Amino acid sequence: MEINVLLRLLVAHLLGDFILQPGSRVTSKEAKKISSGSLYLHIGVITIIAYLLLWDWSKWYIPLIIGLTHLLIDIWKCYRKNSLLYFLADQAAHILVILIIWQMCYFTFGEVTAKFNTLLQDNRTWLLIIGYYVVIWPLGIAIGKATERWQRLAKMGDGGLDKAGIWIGRCERILVLTFIITGQYTALGFLMTAKSILRFTDKDEMTQKKTEYVLVGTLMSFASAAIIGVIISACLMTI
Repeated sequence: MEINVLLRLLVAHLLGDFILQPGSRVTSKEAKKISSGSLYLHIGVITIIAYLLLWDWSKWYIPLIIGLTHLLIDIWKCYRKNSLLYFLADQAAHILVILIIWQMCYFTFGEVTAKFNTLLQDNRTWLLIIGYYVVIWPLGIAIGKATERWQRLAKMGDGGLDKAGIWIGRCERILVLTFIITGQYTALGFLMTAKSILRFTDKDEMTQKKTEYVLVGTLMSFASAAIIGVIISACLMTI
């Protein structure tokens, strides 16, 4: 029952913050800030949707708190630049508030502390944290140093999007690790195929060097993430 309530509150947030908030309302909030009528209309929609989906009229204070905290967070965001970082921070704050309210209203402090302590004492939690940390940062640095000479020869710094290769590598290693841990080897094959679309059709020497560099980096990235995934999976099975 408690999980069902959390899911309904999250759906209410997704409906109110995206589907039921047209672009014109967002533009008005960004332009007029705290004096925008669209801001308060949006909060009203959020509160009503949360109340309706909660379907527990005795707990009217839950959607009210969600609405008020949503207002404070949105006011804060209105005075920040429109960027991915602030968008993610805004959504994380909304979801965190929903989680806190849900925990406080449906669980005692002792129950919450016990669950959190159990999570921290579980070795699998720390194994997963270590695994994802390693494939996101240390492996990326190691692969960058291992291919540094080829990177200079291929002149990979000339043109292209700034740090795009770094983020592509991080995303692919996260996916590889996730697929291996969950046993989704078919999806791993599709990912490898999609990343290997590059062809050696261009006879230009520099283009070939860049293609070879990307393929080498891709194979090193996949192989290292796969090895980490196998190690983590084996450890998880023995715990």
